Amino acid sequence: MASQISTDTELSAVNSILGAIGQSPITSLVGQQNPEIEIIQNLLDEVNKDVQSEGWHFNTEYKIKTSPDSNGHFVVPADAIAYDVNDGQADRFVDVVRRDGKLYDLVHQSDVFTNDLLLDKITLVAFTDVPPPIQRYIIARASRRAATQLVSNRELVQLLQINEIQTKASALEYDCQQGDANFMGWPNESSYRAYQPYKALIR
Repeated sequence: MASQISTDTELSAVNSILGAIGQSPITSLVGQQNPEIEIIQNLLDEVNKDVQSEGWHFNTEYKIKTSPDSNGHFVVPADAIAYDVNDGQADRFVDVVRRDGKLYDLVHQSDVFTNDLLLDKITLVAFTDVPPPIQRYIIARASRRAATQLVSNRELVQLLQINEIQTKASALEYDCQQGDANFMGWPNESSYRAYQPYKALIR
């Protein structure tokens, strides 16, 4: 029977942070009145947003064809951490920022658009939908912050910082593998097979 890898829940993540700072685990997050638990939950939420805002393969979409609404506005989705025009480094005819929940064009100084746009989006996904290696990085980072704020132990903070660095390396390796990144920058819906040295033996 194949092994099943279960992802972390918010409760298990909070308990991991509590264990990292030498505290006892809890059985539920519902109805918690312990201020320390509330601080740890807030730290977990903050770090989750900070890490996801970096833009990973699992929460980044490119070239989303989007049309303005009946008022000519592009309303920014509630779950969007970043919402920008695709290939904005090359295309300088439109430069959008977020204002009042809508996209605002700095070039034309208006939030009214007449054409469709290809947009890139970084989405804030639920913690339980974050891939396990990145979950572990989020937990390690939140644990280090919890130790810094709640425990006066410099050695513990240093140990947790080492663990944070290790989990970040694992998260980056996972993201590179999932993203199939290459230095040629081949776009989606294209095919390219790089040189494979072992095939020289076939000749």
